[in-house]
Amino acid sequence: MSTRDLAQRTGGGSAPAQLADVLERILDKGIVIAGDIQINLLDIELLTVRLRLLVASADKAREMGIDWWEGDPFLSKGGRDGNGTSIDSRLRALEEKAGLPTTREEDEDS
Repeated sequence: MSTRDLAQRTGGGSAPAQLADVLERILDKGIVIAGDIQINLLDIELLTVRLRLLVASADKAREMGIDWWEGDPFLSKGGRDGNGTSIDSRLRALEEKAGLPTTREEDEDS
């Protein structure tokens, strides 16, 4: 079911459906926004800022070869925090301090 069908079935007017269509199209196709900001003083370049923004769905980004979130240890299961500590082990320690059953205990019970 498309977002347009959903908006029409829920009684939404044409404006929400149009916004949903635009968002769906952007996420499906992807859009790149690029811009440069340069600050000069007497023909001397003081600052240059280059902006590049890609807006796309995760599936479309994966098709384009962009999958940084899959290899990011902070975002992946069992990843490590900035101190090199496993996030799972930190969560388990917090659960133990709170007196909650940990995943280790649940695995031993089954």
